[in-house]
Amino acid sequence: MTEQTKNGTWAAPLEVTEGAVRAARNAIEAEGRTCEGTYIRVGVRAGGCSGHSYALAFDTEARDGDAVVFKGDVRFLVDEQSRRVLSGTLLDYTSGLNGQGFVFKNPNATSTCGCGESFSV
Repeated sequence: MTEQTKNGTWAAPLEVTEGAVRAARNAIEAEGRTCEGTYIRVGVRAGGCSGHSYALAFDTEARDGDAVVFKGDVRFLVDEQSRRVLSGTLLDYTSGLNGQGFVFKNPNATSTCGCGESFSV
């Protein structure tokens, strides 16, 4: 997987599984959008019981400093500040008896809360 910004190409800030790509594509299409005109913005924000939480959102354009991670026909954006915290993270999607959703496996997280929705670095 490659990462591109307006300033060049570097190693990808996160790895995305095929399951996460399928789920992202399904979410894009469920919103009446196309993969060609939509990005999935992956980020970190302050909040949650452990200090940080993950954020996923639709976006229509990359901003200065954004990394663009291409995986098949789906494009993921990571802003410069989140890239530092997400470096080496695996974004996956799981479904089963305990629920379904995107899962972040972040090697930079030093602890997580009991619900798994927030973390500290």
